[in-house]
Amino acid sequence: MRSQPLVRRLFALMLVPALLVLAACGGERSGSRDTAATPQQSAEQVTVAHAQGSTSVPKNPQKVIVFDVGVLATLDELGVKVAGVPSVENLPDNLAKYAGDEYPKVGSLFEPDYEKVNSLSPDLIIVAARSAAAYGELTKIARTVDLSIDFSDFLGSFRQRMEAIGAIFGKEAEVKQRLDAIDAAVQETKAKAGDRTGLIVLTTGGKMSAFGPGSRFGLIHDVIGVKPADPNLKVDTHGEAITAEFIAKTDPDLLYVIDRDAAIGEEGQPAQKVLDNALVNGTKAAKNNKIIYLDPFTWYIAPNALSSVENMVKAVGDSLS
Repeated sequence: MRSQPLVRRLFALMLVPALLVLAACGGERSGSRDTAATPQQSAEQVTVAHAQGSTSVPKNPQKVIVFDVGVLATLDELGVKVAGVPSVENLPDNLAKYAGDEYPKVGSLFEPDYEKVNSLSPDLIIVAARSAAAYGELTKIARTVDLSIDFSDFLGSFRQRMEAIGAIFGKEAEVKQRLDAIDAAVQETKAKAGDRTGLIVLTTGGKMSAFGPGSRFGLIHDVIGVKPADPNLKVDTHGEAITAEFIAKTDPDLLYVIDRDAAIGEEGQPAQKVLDNALVNGTKAAKNNKIIYLDPFTWYIAPNALSSVENMVKAVGDSLS
């Protein structure tokens, strides 16, 4: 009987080291989890001011979902990979790859597929213009920024949005170089404008609407300085409905035309046919071969891409030569 306490004491002495080993092992596992979490917690962040506030986002995010074609075009030009894109038809050749199955489709430009977005576990979501209304819901899934352009200050707003992209993806130097080149091109083009007047017309479904200063196409007037043939056009997303009589009455020196049907791949009367009538043909623009048909994708679908603004300034500059 005297041996039982001794056995118990020996058993206790053997048990203590074993418990210490188990505790040490448990501590190592816990430490591993903490170590794994540290890089994420300490990852470099960039604070971005955008159209709907200010958001801190991870530097060089790995999974980016884009809901704007202009932003997509810019990221493509800068060599930034994306993890999800909206379904968009009639993309130009340089962006046609994004229509393929290689890039998951996350809804349309106007209506995100929230379940699909969530399943991709993005680090960053970018909206702009047509997709801006979805900003609130998308912020519930991941960090979201709205890179919409303020058309009342097109060039200033555009620069801010491009600089934000540069800061997020570590492309500051490349973006700055291109923005500085755009500024130089704008100054050169403005010098050509003189007192010439211009009218911006969009055609769709055989009908026409006009856009003036402060509008989505106002770069022609507000940035480059072509005088509006009618300074009283109201600023509206869809422009002001006009007729051939209006064009004849304003009689612009330059007539800039955007074919919306061509931009969205919809069958309809080509812009050239809509404008081919005696009233339009009697204007100074027509007589001097200054009816300029602007690239529909650049001006209507993706006017906020880096390359788009470069091409827009060039197109107006060429028209003033």
